[in-house]
Formats: sequence, structure tokens, C-alpha cells
Amino acid sequence: MLKMRSTDLIIRRVFSSLTSLRLQPFSTQPAIQERLETFRTTENSPLNHTEDHIGQFYRIPPETKKQLFLYGGLAKSYEIQTKTFTETCFMVRKPAVDIIYCMKTIDYSKPAIRFVMYGKKGNGKTLSLAHILHYALESKFLIVHVPWVGNWMRRCKESSNSEVKEGFIDLNIDAAAWLIHFKNQNAHLLGDPELKVAEDHVWNKRETTPKDAPLTELVEFGINRIKYASRCVVALAEEIKKLSKAGKCKTFVAVDGFNALFYPQTNILTEKKQVVHPSKVTLTEAFLNLTKFDWNNGVAVVIVDEIAIGEKDQISHLPRYLLGKEGFEHMDPFVPILVSEYTPKELKSCMDYYRERKWVQPLPGQDEELTFLSASNPYRLMLLCNPL
Repeated sequence: MLKMRSTDLIIRRVFSSLTSLRLQPFSTQPAIQERLETFRTTENSPLNHTEDHIGQFYRIPPETKKQLFLYGGLAKSYEIQTKTFTETCFMVRKPAVDIIYCMKTIDYSKPAIRFVMYGKKGNGKTLSLAHILHYALESKFLIVHVPWVGNWMRRCKESSNSEVKEGFIDLNIDAAAWLIHFKNQNAHLLGDPELKVAEDHVWNKRETTPKDAPLTELVEFGINRIKYASRCVVALAEEIKKLSKAGKCKTFVAVDGFNALFYPQTNILTEKKQVVHPSKVTLTEAFLNLTKFDWNNGVAVVIVDEIAIGEKDQISHLPRYLLGKEGFEHMDPFVPILVSEYTPKELKSCMDYYRERKWVQPLPGQDEELTFLSASNPYRLMLLCNPL
């Protein structure tokens, strides 16, 4: 009996010592609880985001997410996380705030400004672009968004010889899928009677899209007649430029993995099993056209990424290396925007968000240890927290 009492006493002492180490219920930790009240912002409109909101999360309405990202634009790992957390939240970060500020203040009568976002893998370039896309939607921009160029150049669904340009390759299924994406993102604007086709487009002896037809007619033709989808995308790009020049709309062009349009190695093959250069892909013509500076009333934001070209031994994440000589000259002059690792404030905010969602349990020194292990890289931090 005496032995049992002494054992019980030891257990109580161990439990008391664990409690003193702050392994206590989450709600009783005042320092962390106080931080949990500051990592979110109630300002959910990107129209009002400023430097004061940097490091805070804001919530995206489900209907907005469905309109913008139903057909791509968010990483698969992040999509899984949003389902787990039962909400979609973006962190307000400096690169996005800087570009949004420029979009608010630039003179749209001048040639289109091009921004090139760059940074190491996993630093959050795609999510920063997603934040800017939300701003473009709220600001009534006509959105031209390519979620990931690498899907076309390395994992195209089908390829065929162009019937119009000798030596060119059409990716018609991918082109039709992109037209559906374009239609979904701009559903609120495409009904505008001002958005009309500026010239006749003859597809064959029987089918044409006449001048002054609604822009939606051109889009629908490419979706319903997949054989002509690639040509429709090229025609749509030129029509959008003309509408912008005429002041009928403001256009926001966003291309993720833009450097894949210049990297010579693709997985697209000709009938003779020869590798097709991106410059010989019909879709490339459309988006190189939209990223020129020979038009106004528009803004282009492109991302250069090491993953987009699929080369194992890469020596740099900088635009000059990833774009190559041809791509760099195409974009020059441009505004470079670095997406860096998390700042200490951003990392604490991210961890507070994970704790608030009950994804990780608070432990002493947790933030400091994860900062070291992840090197403040957002993607690595997410992977490290997955099994915690």
C-alpha cells in the first residue's frame, strides 16, 4: 500500500513539472493568444490592402475562389490545405502590395508596364500572383491568366500540325480548356456590349466570326470547335489588345511559369519525333503578343520559375538566367519584383494561423526551431508542419 502511494506521488510530481513547462491547454497561453488576435485582418478586399496589412491573412469568399481558380492558379498542396482548413486565406505580402499600389497609380494611357516576379522555389510567387488576381477582379480588369505554362510544354494533352502555319504545332485541347478558364474568370464582363470583335475571322468556307460580333462569340467558337481552339486564342489576344487600345476595357495579363515559353526543351514532338521549340507552338504567339509593350490600358505580371523548365542542375533563380537572352530581350524593360522568404513577422503569422486552425500544437521554442529548419521558406514550412 505504501509503495502504491509513493508511485502515485511521483506521477503527480511529473504531471506538475510538465504543466510548468507550458504544455497546458492552448487557450491558457496568453502570449500566443494575444498574437492570434493580430494574424488576421478583417479587411477582405484587396482594393484596400496597404503595407499596414503585410503579414496578415485575409479570407477569400468561396464564390470568388470558384470564379478565379476553378480551372487552376493555386498549387495542389495549397488546395489540399484549404480543404483541410475549410477556408481559403491569402497572406498579404509586400510583392503583391507593391504591384497593387503600382496598378492603382500608373498612367494607363502609356504603354503597358510589365512586372517580372522571381524568387527561390517555394517562396510564394504563385500565391502572391493569386492575391493580385483577386485585386484585378475587384477592379474590373479583363483578366488573361495562364495558371502554368509548363503544363503545355511538358504535359500537353494532344498536339497536331497547324493547318495555317507550316511547321507550327497546335495544342487544341489545352487551348479550349484555357478558353473555358478565360470565360469563367471574366463572366461578369463578357456581357458588356462594348466588347466586340474588331475584324472578320474566317475559319473555313462555312464558318466565320464577323466583325462587331460579341467577344463571347469568338470564345464560344473556340470552345465548341476544338479544331480551331489554338487559332481562336491567338485571335482573342489580338482582339483584347485592340479593345484595350480603344479604351473599351482595362486588361490584366498574368502568366505563371513564363520562362517555359523560351526554354528549348519541351515534351512536344513532331510526327518525326523531333522536339518542338516553344516558338513553334501556336499558343506561344498569343501570350508573347500580350506581353509586349506596343499597347496601352493594360498591365502584365509574369512569374519566372525554376520548376517551369524542368532542368535539374540550375544555377540561378534570377530573371536573366531563367528567361535566357531571347526572353530577357522580349520583356526588357520590365520591373523586377523579388518574392523573398518569410520575414520573422510573416513566419510568426503563418504559425499562428496553423495554430488557430488546430493544425499544430503550441510548444516552447517552436517558431525558432521551424525558422531554422525551413530557412523561412513558406513551402518548406508547410511541409514541416504537415506531420506535426
